[in-house]
Amino acid sequence: MSKKVTNIGVLTSGGDSPGMNACIRAVVRTGLYHSLEMFGIMRGYQGMIDDDIVPMHSRSVANIIQRGGTILKTARCKEFFEFSGRKKAYENLKKHGIDGLVIIGGDGSFRGAQKFANEFDIPCIGLPGTIDKDIAGTDFTIGFDTAVNTAVECIDKIRDTADAHDRLFIIEVMGRDAGYIALHSGIATGAEHILIPERKTDIEDVISSLEEKEKRKKLVNMIVVAEGDDFGGANEVAKVVKERLATADVRVCILGHIQRGGAPSCIDRLIASRMGYAAVEALLEPTGMHHNHMIGILNNRIHYTPLDKAIKAKQKISDEWMKIVKILAS
Repeated sequence: MSKKVTNIGVLTSGGDSPGMNACIRAVVRTGLYHSLEMFGIMRGYQGMIDDDIVPMHSRSVANIIQRGGTILKTARCKEFFEFSGRKKAYENLKKHGIDGLVIIGGDGSFRGAQKFANEFDIPCIGLPGTIDKDIAGTDFTIGFDTAVNTAVECIDKIRDTADAHDRLFIIEVMGRDAGYIALHSGIATGAEHILIPERKTDIEDVISSLEEKEKRKKLVNMIVVAEGDDFGGANEVAKVVKERLATADVRVCILGHIQRGGAPSCIDRLIASRMGYAAVEALLEPTGMHHNHMIGILNNRIHYTPLDKAIKAKQKISDEWMKIVKILAS
């Protein structure tokens, strides 16, 4: 039998993503339903070290489900990398009686949670809050759907201008290590090329394809590039295209942090709510069988992945996706 969890702390860590507030709300209200003491930890692991920990009540999470960002703030914390920092964080948690943690963030946040859980007697549950959808063990991460829909909306508007002027637009979306935003938004907007970190960019293939399209008078083209593409992003791709296709009217648009903000979509609110609820239920399991796990949703069912596996495994983009891109862009 595992020690009964009575007081839960919740934090958001790493990059913010739409739906984090909906997740915080679900964690807090599920805990209160079970008569637990709930605490919000400000600015992620930094707040644990600084003892920036506040009690949370039902009203603390009122009117936040529709808000982007995170009411608990977020930060990256180098001090938590060191054992001395984690020990200080543990002492602060014990001072408040916190004996269970819910961490909403990405793989870096889970790495910290795994270390902390291995060293101290506080079980942790990780919830995948990242727009990149780069974590295995879940079909969607909190924030991805909103971010990709933001990108789609922007790219649709850019296409109107591209069509009016017969232009080639090279659009950079977020995705330093993962190309899911580029892949999904590119397919959804009919992009001719999608360049992602998971695939080596063949710039000669891109150029020859654009030359072929130019010969058949297809002058409106969209290339969607993930910021972490190995060729160097939209500006580097545009530089080569301008040199090789002198007649092309080339423009670059970098969408940037606009993809992180905004009201979360229905899907992000739903998965955030389900995951937040499931996190508290997992901490309350008498056997503790799902302590120190990440909670995801696979095939519309709650799925548990041990934190050590969650930080090692990555979502993989299948060859079939890339084949779809090529066929539909022809």
